[in-house]
Amino acid sequence: MKLELVLNGKPVELDFEPQETLAEVLRNRCHLTGLKVSCEVQVCGACTALVDDLPVSACTYLAYEARGRRVTTIEGIGDGERLHPIQQAFLDEFAFQCGFCTPGMILAAKALLQESPEPTDAEVVSYMDGNLCRCTGYRPILKAIRRAAGLMRQQARERP
Repeated sequence: MKLELVLNGKPVELDFEPQETLAEVLRNRCHLTGLKVSCEVQVCGACTALVDDLPVSACTYLAYEARGRRVTTIEGIGDGERLHPIQQAFLDEFAFQCGFCTPGMILAAKALLQESPEPTDAEVVSYMDGNLCRCTGYRPILKAIRRAAGLMRQQARERP
């Protein structure tokens, strides 16, 4: 089957099998390996991708469902010159150790901050509930998301 979508801002057309998940297509056909596959049952969040700016578990989301949509992976959120403010905040707050969950965390945080630019701590915790980290604990991740919210608001004010 043919799949047409906008992947990280660029139109893409590729062949895929009807049973393939979005995670399989992104990793194996598009060679975008930032997305990780771990639980394969929509529990851990390591496979998070954004489809039309909403987080999905790509390990259970059929690639067919992404036809005609905008798909964003961790590889698509920076501008090539600079890190996205969420990526920078994760670095600044030491919000990762092994990094396995980090792409999914960052994409889920991106969706949250697009929806709610000034979330409370409780809102962050609730929204990020589907993303698990085995290494850091969640305090640095919470601090990073709060810092990213501030950075993104500052960037928005500085734009002409």
